[in-house]
Amino acid sequence: MAQGSNYKVAFRRRREGKTDYGQRFKLADLDTPRLVVRVSNANVIVQVINIRNGGDETVVSAHSKELRKLGWLGGSKNTSAVYLTGYLCAKKALSEGVEYAVLDIGLKSSIKGSKVFAALKGAVDAGLEIPHGESVLPEDDRVKGQNIADYAESLDGDELNKKFSQYIERGLQPVDLPNHFEEILNKIDEAEV
Repeated sequence: MAQGSNYKVAFRRRREGKTDYGQRFKLADLDTPRLVVRVSNANVIVQVINIRNGGDETVVSAHSKELRKLGWLGGSKNTSAVYLTGYLCAKKALSEGVEYAVLDIGLKSSIKGSKVFAALKGAVDAGLEIPHGESVLPEDDRVKGQNIADYAESLDGDELNKKFSQYIERGLQPVDLPNHFEEILNKIDEAEV
């Protein structure tokens, strides 16, 4: 631990591992909204935020719990749910007049095909303009849950009930996830956001 007159205590949110102030400073353009993606242990939140001198202003926000109101029966933090939440947030942002944003993934590692990039893909597919490279986006089959459906088909009845008990309790067979994904995507398009 450094000592002496040159020692400076880091900001509290940096010490807690919540904010990377170096990255945040680079994103701090007062005219450009940020698409903020945060994946927790149980849910995902996607927000469009403007940086203001008096503090950040949340323009629109979408939470994976909102998908339940639209009839989503799948997991609330899987890649499909993250994509749908990003899509929903972008639809809300477009209705508020926001057409351009930059991605803010916070302290998450930038890993090709990860969930934060699924939210990016959802926002871009909804019509929000966000600078990105196509190589980081997850594959369409993964976004639609085809990998989950293929895995579920390879299991026998007992293993399927054990590994996908929450899906089955909610009334969704895991092999039907890609079709269910398309249904919810259509409901978001039809909804007045």
